[in-house]
Amino acid sequence: MAVSDLREWLERVEAMGELTRVEGADPHLELGGIVDLFQWEMENPALLFERIQGHADGQRLAANVLTSLPRVLLTLGLPTHLTRQEFVREWRDRIRRMEPIAPVLVEDGPVLENRAVGERVDVTQFPAPLWHTDDGGRFLGTGCIVLTKDPDTGWVNAGTYRVQVHDEKTLGIMISPGKHGRLIRDKYWARGEACPVAVSFGHDPLLLVLGGIEVDYGVDEYAVAGGVLGEALEVVAAPETGLPVPATSELVIEGEIPIGETHAEGPFGEWTGYYAGGERDMPVINVSSVLWRNDPIVLGCLPGKPPNDNTYFRSPMRAALLWNELERAGIPGVVGAWSHEAGGGRLLNVVAVTQLYPGHAKQVGHAATSVHAGAYANRFVIVVDDDIDPTDTNEVLWALCTRTEVTEDIDIVRKMWSTSLDPMSYGSEAGRYYNNRMVIDACRPYDRLTTFPGVARKTRAEADALRAQWPDLFTPDGKARRGVASARRREG
Repeated sequence: MAVSDLREWLERVEAMGELTRVEGADPHLELGGIVDLFQWEMENPALLFERIQGHADGQRLAANVLTSLPRVLLTLGLPTHLTRQEFVREWRDRIRRMEPIAPVLVEDGPVLENRAVGERVDVTQFPAPLWHTDDGGRFLGTGCIVLTKDPDTGWVNAGTYRVQVHDEKTLGIMISPGKHGRLIRDKYWARGEACPVAVSFGHDPLLLVLGGIEVDYGVDEYAVAGGVLGEALEVVAAPETGLPVPATSELVIEGEIPIGETHAEGPFGEWTGYYAGGERDMPVINVSSVLWRNDPIVLGCLPGKPPNDNTYFRSPMRAALLWNELERAGIPGVVGAWSHEAGGGRLLNVVAVTQLYPGHAKQVGHAATSVHAGAYANRFVIVVDDDIDPTDTNEVLWALCTRTEVTEDIDIVRKMWSTSLDPMSYGSEAGRYYNNRMVIDACRPYDRLTTFPGVARKTRAEADALRAQWPDLFTPDGKARRGVASARRREG
């Protein structure tokens, strides 16, 4: 069943036993510190902060929302018991079959319950934590979606970009070069116009997911959300800008991004695990209107040393996108993919392939670092054989150690698309950031496929047969049972 908004999502998660309510946290470092500690390990509960110090009792903040596989699966409407490999395959199949459903414009919605304009605008009334110790300010927009409309085509983009609070009526916005929201903003600026913008700070986490992955240029994230949900997303026209915002959003601001007006922004601990961007002058949003529900819930998505809430959900989703894009590029034989959590779901991609011809593995590797889903801020692509589980770090490292000829199987690709958030990026003062990357062929040499030494382990088919014969020793998902004193062979 589709989730209608953030509140229903939290209710579902609480029913799953995956929500912890926290009362009385201080938004100055304490709230963010609790979230940080919960992210030292994945699969911890989501957090709902209530009675936040310095804010009205009704003001709430949800965080650590997408750091468990069952919660990510719930968000995407998939069975919550899937393994990581099953998730990649299921999501890959879903997005290939899925038909986008355009959003439907409605006249009213909960987001319109309250409105402030002009002198009454005060964004500081909503909880915007100082998330990390060395952050340069308070960030209201971490789990937000930023809405802009292409002035040429009318396409509405919903992207997740960080938004800092400067004062009651001014926000800072940081969008990396090449991102869709920045391309649209620059179109307005090229015309000599300020860019109209609306930002939703609380919504169904599905919109956060879609705002943070590679949806193709010109494709409406709302329509993709409708395809995932199986029904049209309801939106209302924001009164000031006319931009479509989720009808059930918790909190929305409207305004414009003016030409040439900047403010010191950052530093902010980002998804690579560093304060790599530093403090720089960045564009601002001059806020003209604020809309909010009664007792609003801000959606927080705390980045930091990966894996974290900002990266964990990306790994299986980007892996599925990468796999599909490789096939669309005409490359056969791909049987698996994974975007590793340690690389923030971007820096390290692993692709498994059945080698079909000489040079096949190299072709896969170079394509994986260039297609849209693999191009941004990638650093390593490792190509492995089809007997390797790309989600299993130990198997991947074993293939790397035993099947890579370092003088032949490692290629360097220079001056690729990166971001200032990558601590190893380089570039000019003009804001052009590049990185270099490595493509590693960790497959058995194609010329030795028939003579390469055999693997000293049961095949998967042999293992499945043994498990079926000895159910007392193995769980249904194939793991060895603990504490079994005796076992009997199943006959027949």
